[in-house]
Amino acid sequence: MEDRKCRLSPNTTVIFILGLSSILSTLLANAAIAVADTSSSLSTYIIQVRKPTDKDLATLEDLDTLYRSFLPTSAASSDQEQRMVHSYRNVLSGFAAKLTAEEAKAIREKDRVLHVRPEKALSLHTTHTPNFLGLHHGVGLWNDSNLGKGVIIGVLDTGIFPDHPSFSDEGMPPPPAKWKGRCDFNGTSCNCKLISARTFIRSSTTPVQVVPPYDDEGHGTHTSSTAAGAFVRGASALGHAKGTAAGMAPLAHLAMYKVCEAKGCLETDILAGLDAAIEDGVDVLSLSIGGPSVPFFDDSIAKGAFAATQKGIFVSCSAGNNGPSDGTLANEALWILTVGASSIDRTIAATAQLGNGQEFDGETLYQPHDFSPTLLPLVYAGVNGDPSSALCLPGSLVGRSTIQGKVVVCEIGDGRGRVAKGQEVKDAGGMAMILVNGPIEGYTTLVDAHVLPAVHVSYVAGKAIKGYLSTAPAPTATILFKGTLIGRSAVPAVSFFSSRGPNIQSPGILKPDIIGPGVNIIAGWPFSLDNSTNLKHAFNVISGTSMSCPHLSGVVALLKSAHPDWSPAAIKSAIVTTATTSNMERQPIVDQTLHPADIFATGAGHVNPSKAVNPGLIYDVRPQDYIAYLCGLGYTDSEIETIVQETVACSSITSIPDYQLNYPSISVRFGGWVREVSVMRTVRNVGPAKSRYRSVIDSIMGLDLIGVSPGDLEFTETNQTASYRVDFVRRVDWNATAAPFARGAITWVSVQHSVRTPVAVVFE
Repeated sequence: MEDRKCRLSPNTTVIFILGLSSILSTLLANAAIAVADTSSSLSTYIIQVRKPTDKDLATLEDLDTLYRSFLPTSAASSDQEQRMVHSYRNVLSGFAAKLTAEEAKAIREKDRVLHVRPEKALSLHTTHTPNFLGLHHGVGLWNDSNLGKGVIIGVLDTGIFPDHPSFSDEGMPPPPAKWKGRCDFNGTSCNCKLISARTFIRSSTTPVQVVPPYDDEGHGTHTSSTAAGAFVRGASALGHAKGTAAGMAPLAHLAMYKVCEAKGCLETDILAGLDAAIEDGVDVLSLSIGGPSVPFFDDSIAKGAFAATQKGIFVSCSAGNNGPSDGTLANEALWILTVGASSIDRTIAATAQLGNGQEFDGETLYQPHDFSPTLLPLVYAGVNGDPSSALCLPGSLVGRSTIQGKVVVCEIGDGRGRVAKGQEVKDAGGMAMILVNGPIEGYTTLVDAHVLPAVHVSYVAGKAIKGYLSTAPAPTATILFKGTLIGRSAVPAVSFFSSRGPNIQSPGILKPDIIGPGVNIIAGWPFSLDNSTNLKHAFNVISGTSMSCPHLSGVVALLKSAHPDWSPAAIKSAIVTTATTSNMERQPIVDQTLHPADIFATGAGHVNPSKAVNPGLIYDVRPQDYIAYLCGLGYTDSEIETIVQETVACSSITSIPDYQLNYPSISVRFGGWVREVSVMRTVRNVGPAKSRYRSVIDSIMGLDLIGVSPGDLEFTETNQTASYRVDFVRRVDWNATAAPFARGAITWVSVQHSVRTPVAVVFE
């Protein structure tokens, strides 16, 4: 049988007990800290060095020997084996090692050492979404791309549950001949779908034993199946949202690189996973991981992604879950596709019904059939004035006789687990819970597998419910469970948690690039093997930009399959310039307040895969422009060298301001006395050979003039290029009390295509 050709030899066989735990608190956490070995004074450092030009370093062993030469003499040769953590070949010129602070200082002073710093820990940031995105059997992009056949998606995450039906290789061809990956499971777990699975977490770095990359969190299984899960009929989450589950690119191959655990993802392991993925031959990299904003020369994901992009590998990353405040983005590098999170038109619905007849719609995954709709006494957990009680934090309701037998209103607040709040209510004798949003969460409601009858409602609903509680002499309520509903119209909407721009590290590059489905996403989940025939527990609903990222990674795989000759920059351009800016009501996309979302929440807009496959015009970036761009950011030669892995002299290069890079969006700033900014762009015709485009200009608040020259672009052949200039002139009377930023677009329109270049303007 064909699938047997894909069985890969294991590195080792290890007995592993799979455990499941909640990941939501990990998803919403975003701390970056130096990580120390608590058993000694050693910490793990990342050391970048300049490769010698007089030596041939053809093999990994040669590099390893070179890197070991930088280790301190205080480490005996036998100790060096324990000190070395990772040797890197592709993502950067350097290694990771365990050092004391004194040893790190000594290494930093050696010749050819570029950079030494302690590593940080970064955080982890479906049955319906293909249809929601317009992907259907036999037509459109799924047909044009052959469902992503032949493309390899590498996922860096918490591992994978290989026995999940989403990773069945029925109908899958063997991987391309270029593939070099391996399987750290036993000999039957990898196949033609899951063609590789490797572990890079710290516990598996010793040569004695490799721990198989099982997913003990669920996050990696969920993201992998979202990107490229096979068709699974009869899928549901606790019996809800029944249908055929599928990833965005159902015939793409998957390679898992386990670099994360529940406590987070160590930089050195992420770099090792990226290094291996590049060497193995992936086509697309998907990372639902990130940390706070730092310069790109100090950003491990940015550096690893640059190395991948230079080899033609597309890198998609989550924007982060620190919204809705401005300037909260992760993964800001221009060579990364940065993805924010939005809602979809499916809800697993429930309604809070009050004694006065008012009803407030919300969501929950747990929908018990034996819960009576009879009205019960209603109480606010924070009635005693204790903030911890209002939040239903662990231990806050113990001994509260006023809770027993009642429906309890709890505040979402503080980022604590929503299911844990319900557990606190249940332990205190409560019958049900109404979880209410604060102003930050707004109208974003989330689906959870609660431990008691519960419903999550909006901030506006919560205010009304608390108003009823304060006026009714004997308030009552119940919960009505309504199952799966499809057709919510004010979607997509940007979720409250989705991180926002502007781009701190490179203000002239608009970020996020795009938004995609990331709220209440159903996808694969580890389950007990003795229930392998019951799919009720094989899928779970979770939310985060972690979910939106693999949606885009799968879309990229489809585009790469349809256009194998397109560069990563060209594919990003196709996604950005065809994005949708309106919701299903043909109104502007809104945020968690139900007001129009700004451009630093949506980026270009919501992904539209069916249009992205045929964009008409694309913006591309020449490899040499990246160095000129980095020089334009004001980085030193050695800082740039840590990113590009070659000697750089900015003094001999004409630098490019970030807003002048040939990006598919435009981001300009007006500060001080600056009244006029001009921007150049070049497009390549990938549509009909003979075509003519005219410019359509959106007016932008705060600008007197937006001029485009030339106003028309005419092409006579495919792949022909044309350049244009945009002049932005600020209004003289624009004042400091006006909005700090505005949005618009330059759209090139032909008979067949509409190519929209989003524009962000910041006033300082």
